Amino acid sequence: MRPVSIRQWSPWGLLLCLLCSSCLGSPSPTTAPEKMAGSQGLRFRLAGFPRKPFEGRVEIQRAGEWGTICDDDFTLQAAHVLCRELGFTEATGWTHSAKYGPGTGRIWLDNLSCSGTEQSVSECASRGWGNSDCTHDEDAGVICKDQRLPGFSDSNVIEVEQHLQVEEVRLRPAVGRGRRPLPVTEGLVEVRLPDGWSQVCDNGWSAQNSHVVCGMLGFPGEKRVNTAFYRLLAQRQQHSFGLHGVACVGTEAHLSLCSLEFYRANDTTRCPGGAPAVVSCVPGPLYAVSSDQKKQQQSKPQGETRVRLKGGAHPGEGRVEVLKASTWGTVCDRKWDLQAASVVCRELGFGSAREALSGARMGQGMGAIHLSEVQCSGQEPSLWKCPHKNITAEDCSHSQDAGVRCNLPYTGVETKIRLSGGRSPHEGRVEVQIGGLGPLRWGLICGDDWGTLEAMVVCRQLGLGYANHGLQETWYWDSGNTTEVVMSGVRCTGSELSLDQCAHHGTHVACKRTGTRFTAGVICSETASDLLLHSALVQETAYIEDRPLHMLYCAAEENCLARSARSANWPYGHRRLLRFSSQIHNLGRADFRPKAGRHSWVWHECHGHYHSMDIFTHYDILTPNGTKVAEGHKASFCLEDTECQEDVSKRYECANFGEQGITVGCWDLYRHDIDCQWIDITDVKPGNYILQVVINPNFEVAESDFTNNAMKCNCKYDGHRIWVHNCHIGVWARATQRDQGGRKRPSFTHSLPPTLVLCPPTCLCISQPLSFSPPFPTMGLLPHLTRLFTSQVTPSVKRPTGSLSATLARPATRSSEALPPSSANHHWPLRAGV
Repeated sequence: MRPVSIRQWSPWGLLLCLLCSSCLGSPSPTTAPEKMAGSQGLRFRLAGFPRKPFEGRVEIQRAGEWGTICDDDFTLQAAHVLCRELGFTEATGWTHSAKYGPGTGRIWLDNLSCSGTEQSVSECASRGWGNSDCTHDEDAGVICKDQRLPGFSDSNVIEVEQHLQVEEVRLRPAVGRGRRPLPVTEGLVEVRLPDGWSQVCDNGWSAQNSHVVCGMLGFPGEKRVNTAFYRLLAQRQQHSFGLHGVACVGTEAHLSLCSLEFYRANDTTRCPGGAPAVVSCVPGPLYAVSSDQKKQQQSKPQGETRVRLKGGAHPGEGRVEVLKASTWGTVCDRKWDLQAASVVCRELGFGSAREALSGARMGQGMGAIHLSEVQCSGQEPSLWKCPHKNITAEDCSHSQDAGVRCNLPYTGVETKIRLSGGRSPHEGRVEVQIGGLGPLRWGLICGDDWGTLEAMVVCRQLGLGYANHGLQETWYWDSGNTTEVVMSGVRCTGSELSLDQCAHHGTHVACKRTGTRFTAGVICSETASDLLLHSALVQETAYIEDRPLHMLYCAAEENCLARSARSANWPYGHRRLLRFSSQIHNLGRADFRPKAGRHSWVWHECHGHYHSMDIFTHYDILTPNGTKVAEGHKASFCLEDTECQEDVSKRYECANFGEQGITVGCWDLYRHDIDCQWIDITDVKPGNYILQVVINPNFEVAESDFTNNAMKCNCKYDGHRIWVHNCHIGVWARATQRDQGGRKRPSFTHSLPPTLVLCPPTCLCISQPLSFSPPFPTMGLLPHLTRLFTSQVTPSVKRPTGSLSATLARPATRSSEALPPSSANHHWPLRAGV
């Protein structure tokens, strides 16, 4: 309904209008959202590419003119309303920043605000029709559920010949029947049109066209095909051509972006003298199935990986990180587009980019930001070959980290596994399909030794993201008609794409606990935490202390000393401890929470705190060949947010029996001067060693990435002094020993600049950067020595660390943390070292 002009009113009507606040024509302040008139005469459509029939850029026709909607203040509730206008039941998501390409014409709506229950978008509040300060780079899109409203009559049918577009592409094998290995890498190119699948005429077909098709299908490259064989084969078959004149440059992320023509319905002669286009693609290393493909991948020169993806819930997606000067850093999202994202995807062995992500959609990174304003043509073999700007500290922040979602080959692995009995599609008992050449049947997995790593593979295979829990007992979930256990002894590293790639007992099933109640189950989640240790801080704060035995009773109770301490002459003598601080960041997309709830935490009277995790970190001293000569461990004495990024608020604090955890964007600091923050090296002989720290070593809590949970430093110990240098985060290795739980322990690559630890011939040895002079901070040394050797047990709490010399000069403070629930009005012993 159009606004009523004041000039249309009679004097009496105008007077009545002024006295009545409900006047239809009364103007409203320009700052308040406007309730729009009814939707009569409005038409809606989905446009843009690449897209499927139920998604796209939203366009509205009003007064005969098509326009778009700005993404400012756009929400899922607005998407629900628009999807119903388009004839779908609901929305599953929405997009911003013109994901489906910028529109043209007017921008009809801005600051659209809906509750989700409106019958029409015109009932939602906005700035008014045509009132917008946006550009078409901010056009909003919706992703609707592929389910139509019953009885919906679509009056918004657009002329088909004017708006045909390629929505999906596939390769259909021209020869062979029956079960074929997936993914399909060679075959006839077919496109999905409104009337079904059609072939593409190969007249003028080029290698650039094949490159684009392979990229859409998840393959990084293409190879030549035997055209003569396929043309001979085509003479014996009937074909339905729907597309011709395809001319791609080779840098397009989708076939719709190429120049092409559709055959009209009345075209009687199609593809004269031609045949169906045939493409042969080269799969990436993860998807090579045949021996020839694997040999081809192995024959390629394997240089050092300088690009990786982190934080993605699915293969082929994540935050882009690049390696520069032996340090991993992120990429700023300025000018980040599909061409640059496609270069990253192909470099990593995937297809072209499905989406270029901005605004740290895959979580914020840590450390350096190496690249900004990356501008690729799409033909570069590596992101480093693209023109870019070297970033400075003030140019960009980690809230602008770039990410990608890549096209992946269809492997069909999700059809070989399923979840049953759960309360939602994201949880349940795991059932696998077996049968080989015989009849296919479903069976269960033995729960023995089933853990987080195996659950991660299941969730990845099903496309459900990460694993929250790997369950060994599932008696509370109904197994239905499936009762046979068909797989046992499953052991995964966590990086596999399917359970088929994990080790297991094969056809022989050996299960210690029989029955359906002891079968494997999972709970999946789209987000997970990701812990990372600040390795430079370990290097800067490491030192040796000779601590008297009479100050170590609580530590002995916590089992934080070497075995030889049990036979020591207590309380006389001392233990030599390698101390250091550890600062653990959560870079994931979900908070890190203990696996056990508060009801099962164990109260430790000696230190005066609760343990929410018995082993939170492992500390080891290894020989260069990997033999362990000293070890330590740290329980989760207090998981809390010590400090956070500027825009993040603390959520977890241990005081007064509070909730424990580490919020996304925060870090937990364990200072070097608290109990058990050490390795007992009393029995270690002089020599060259490796200091190893592993967070969450038993995989008790699920994370998005376990490969960055470990750190190693090189150490040189002469019996009096120790040098700690080259501290670096590592990645899990495949050819390494397993720990007591049967899990593989980490190996490491890439290093940070070394720091030398220089000390006087005393019992203390403190690491300092090489640029410090003198190397040992003498300020505050005497009070610290006095406190260490003459004082009684002094409670110490976790607190932010300043300069090391200032840390030594400060006395430890007291804190009341983690008191029992019944202690609200009582004074309890304070913990001496957290």
